[in-house]
Amino acid sequence: MDDEFEAYEAGRKDGLAAQRDPARAGHPALGRDYRMGFIDGRMEIYRMHADVRKIVEDGQ
Repeated sequence: MDDEFEAYEAGRKDGLAAQRDPARAGHPALGRDYRMGFIDGRMEIYRMHADVRKIVEDGQ
């Protein structure tokens, strides 16, 4: 189970950095966990951008 969490966390970090690792994403056993972490990292960035946009628009 630790391997799955490590793959997820690696994917999340890569998602935040916008750098996908095709080898990890394609791993037969841990690829799914990596891809889920990557998507969660990208969603976190999307939400952060949306919050900044809202702050800027509300400040005008």
